[in-house]
Amino acid sequence: MQGTAENIVLIGMAGVGKSTIGVLLAKALHRNFVDTDIVVQSAEGRCLQEIMDEGGKEAFQAVEERHVLSIHILGAVIATGGSVVYSNMAMAHLSRNAVTVYLKLPLDQLEKRVENVDTRGLAMEAGQSFEDVYHERLPLYERYADVTIDCEGLNHDEVVVRVVASLAGKLRSTG
Repeated sequence: MQGTAENIVLIGMAGVGKSTIGVLLAKALHRNFVDTDIVVQSAEGRCLQEIMDEGGKEAFQAVEERHVLSIHILGAVIATGGSVVYSNMAMAHLSRNAVTVYLKLPLDQLEKRVENVDTRGLAMEAGQSFEDVYHERLPLYERYADVTIDCEGLNHDEVVVRVVASLAGKLRSTG
């Protein structure tokens, strides 16, 4: 897996651990790591919540899509923002030369992990709850996933081991 040109794209809800698992996975596989939320914040010069507050969900999604479409890298682990699945174009771009891994956790566990819903920069409409967003995104995660990892009861290192095992035979070799 170290000698593959394909990316490993992590999708899933806020709080599942995409960024942390992505860093650990990149280290384990000797790959570069990209966090699309950091790409967006760095390019925009403001945090995700500011983008949401200033423009709302649609504007946030347009900004996110534009920056995701600007990512051109091979052989990396890419942790995405949870809302990237709203964009068919962004997902098509990320999925080209990639295996997409959906990191899945039940709603009740995600809610325990995400206490800062109002300040985290989540793409959600005014009046929407975290639960509403979860149910809205679930079919999108399932649609785009090449591999689904059930993270329930696992620590980050155990999730990485499961991801590595699930990718065996799924990535094309560069040589």
